[in-house]
Amino acid sequence: MKTFSLKQSEIDKKWIVIDATDLILGRVASYIANVLRGKNKANFTPHLDCGDNVIVINADKVHMTGNKWTDKVFYWHTGYPGGIKSRTLAQIKDGRFPERVVQKAVQRMLPKGPLGRAQLKNLHVYAGPDHPHQAQKPEVVEFAKHNAKNQKR
Repeated sequence: MKTFSLKQSEIDKKWIVIDATDLILGRVASYIANVLRGKNKANFTPHLDCGDNVIVINADKVHMTGNKWTDKVFYWHTGYPGGIKSRTLAQIKDGRFPERVVQKAVQRMLPKGPLGRAQLKNLHVYAGPDHPHQAQKPEVVEFAKHNAKNQKR
């Protein structure tokens, strides 16, 4: 038996829409990362970008369990002496770009390197309910119905 390996010309990409209203962030980010990589397909090939394009709407209405909104702190350094900065998850969500909460959660679940960066370009996150990708005829995925734990209680 020979091992099947997908070729670049055989890749079939679809577009899917996920409404993130009242969904738990880690669960939906894990699902999105698997779809972006193509692990939900039978012909998954690890070294190719064979995943689908994902559109996430209502990203500002995502939820987290526990006290993660206030306790989860992200740090970075400016490079100058005394330049340590920090921001909580709630500050990021209430800031200028609330869709970055979902975007960064998915980015941290993808592989690092050129392939991960190419797969991340297939993710389109919007804070509101509208998106400009109607021409691609995306299909809606009811992620909340997969498991009762996927939605805020």
